[in-house]
Parts: sequence; C-alpha cells; structure tokens
Amino acid sequence: MPSLTIEQILLRAYQRIDKIDAHLLLQHILAVNHAFLLTHSDQMLTLEQTNHFLHWVLQRSEGVPIAYLTGQREFYDSVFKVSNAVLIPRPETELLVDLALNLTSTDRACRILDLGTGSGAIAITIAKHRTLSQVTAVDISVDAISIADWNAKNLCVSNVRFVIGNWFAELSDEKFDLIITNPPYVAENDPHLQQGDLRFEPKLALSADHSGMNCISHIIQTAPQYLEKDGWLLLEHGYDQADECKQLFKRVNFTNICSYPDLAGIMRVSGGQFSASS
Repeated sequence: MPSLTIEQILLRAYQRIDKIDAHLLLQHILAVNHAFLLTHSDQMLTLEQTNHFLHWVLQRSEGVPIAYLTGQREFYDSVFKVSNAVLIPRPETELLVDLALNLTSTDRACRILDLGTGSGAIAITIAKHRTLSQVTAVDISVDAISIADWNAKNLCVSNVRFVIGNWFAELSDEKFDLIITNPPYVAENDPHLQQGDLRFEPKLALSADHSGMNCISHIIQTAPQYLEKDGWLLLEHGYDQADECKQLFKRVNFTNICSYPDLAGIMRVSGGQFSASS
C-alpha cells in the first residue's frame, strides 16, 4: 500500500465510519490530540501506522466499540484499561461515584464494598478520592479482577483489595459502611442487547433474569447482613426500575430511600440506609 497522509487516510476512513470515531482512533495510534490532526494533515504515516489504523476502521465498521479497540476508557478523572471481559465504563455511572463520595468524607475512614467491579472504575475512583477508607471490590470474573488489579496498580491506588466471588459469597461476616454496585439489570430478552456496543460486552455483566431484577433483588435483600448500623446501599439500575427498587428497599426495612437522576434526567441510581434496629 502506498504511503498516505493524515488527511488522505481520514478521508478513506470517513467512507466506512463516523468522522469522530476516525479521529479518535487515529489520535490513539499516533498518540496525538485532535488539533495535531488538523494542523499536520499533510504528515505521512508509516506503513505500520497505516495498516493498524485501517484494521481498526474495519473492526469499528463491524461495530466493535472504540474502547475495546484502544483498550482504554476515560471515567471520572482517570483512564482505565478495558477489554471485552468487562463493561465499558459509562458517564451515567459517574453519578454512583458522586453519591458515594457525598456519603463519605476525606477525614474519616470507611469500609466500602463495590459489587461486580468489572474494570474497577468505581472502586478505584472512590478509593483514590477517599484515601483513608478501605475499599473491597468483588467480581465473579477472574479476567475482570485481573484488569481491575492492573488499573489500581497503574493509578497508584493502594487502599483497594480485589476479591473473586459471586456477590457476597466470599465476604464471610465482614461489615461495611457503604455498599455500591452497578449490577446486571437489562432484561435477557431486551432488544438493546443486540444493538451498538452492547453486542460486544459480556452478557454476564449486562443482563439478568426476571426482567433484569434478579441480581438487584438479591443484593438488596442480602446487603443488610453486611452493612454496619446506619450503613448505605447505592445501586445503579435501568431507566424504568426505580420504583421497583424502592419497593424492595422498603421490604427489608431500609430508610431514607431515594432515587437520583443522571444528567439525562433518568432515574439511574437508588439507595437507602439500613438501621440494625429496624
């Protein structure tokens, strides 16, 4: 293949994928920013760079998420390694982090549990901002835990430990001040699972039985055994699951039950406080 300039190869990519996607992929390969692409449009690419980019363009045209191609995704204030073994961290999940940080403080140690940690984005971000606290992050996937552990080391976050296990199964009689989770909540027959990035993400981390409520129900019902007195549980859920979640919280005697909207105004996180005397 003849050598191509940045402008020429982008024009070729535009025929197959979105312009923004093309720019993001080429920026990653060249390790430059968007302004560089605009101001150095006549720069020649090496044969290796050309082949690499065109291969990614082909994969992206087939639907492979950009995060899985580049192997990373920004979340909150850090960049996390990702692979198809974990969900791609999404902006709406940052609400879960914000709420967790609001319930904790920088000058008091807390014990925090993140269930279904995936890439570790939630647990590591909270641990990074609450350095006196100890964060435990659980996932059933060995590959996910491996990625999460790598991310913690790469970001120099040491106050988080990773546990391979199914929800609470490996936690014995431990107690936590705060439990957070972004569990599978998409119904198994939801057509969205066959669309966009979801086609390539791990189904185990996306969908659940009983209209997506199976894991949520288990977590809410089991969490009181692992919460300190007046401890909190916060969980992310689907756009139409807030009311059902709040009913589940009430059934196991949580108080201060609330749902919180994401930036799109969708009720995305619900939570409550558990009193041991309830």
